[in-house]
Amino acid sequence: MPGFSLNLAVDKLLTNEFDLLRKKGEAHELIKKYNIDAIPFNHPDLPIWRDDVYRYVGASFLHKETNLEICGIIDDVWINKNKELLIVDYKSTSTSKEISLEDEYKQGYKRQMEIYQWIFRKMEFKVANTGYFVFANAKKDKSKFDSKLEFEMTIIPYEGDGAWVEPTIFEIKKCLDSNQIPDPGENCEYCEYRKLINKEVS
Repeated sequence: MPGFSLNLAVDKLLTNEFDLLRKKGEAHELIKKYNIDAIPFNHPDLPIWRDDVYRYVGASFLHKETNLEICGIIDDVWINKNKELLIVDYKSTSTSKEISLEDEYKQGYKRQMEIYQWIFRKMEFKVANTGYFVFANAKKDKSKFDSKLEFEMTIIPYEGDGAWVEPTIFEIKKCLDSNQIPDPGENCEYCEYRKLINKEVS
């Protein structure tokens, strides 16, 4: 599928902006605006977790019971006064609707956050249940383009619950070890695509 070039550009610029304050140990104005008691977390492994090094691994944990390595490339980590890590994910969009996590396509965002939290706990970090989504919403109500996009920034907190993660890892292992091909998922776009292709070919 096509890459998300504009989204990646926004992520990179946000990363640069937060990194400037990370070095100083200061909170970003957006963090202050939302009364979040935190600063960007500074750690030598952050470039690996964010995949600044292009290894396509990110933060990872070897689940010994299944021998599966669970990985996640994060966008950012903040730390609060209780020394708890706050997992942060950047999202770019352009909508006139109110930014929320409640529509169908945002449920994957929640699972993504919970997996990241689970990984960092397994890496023996103290992780807060609350993570944050930083939304950059490109405005479309300007009279002209002027070769620039203007964004409205929103932070949405999310209380993660990763209780489902480990049972799912065992289910994945069971599926991989099975000789039986699983049934197509009802909501899987790829499965539906293959079904249509098979009809055309046959």
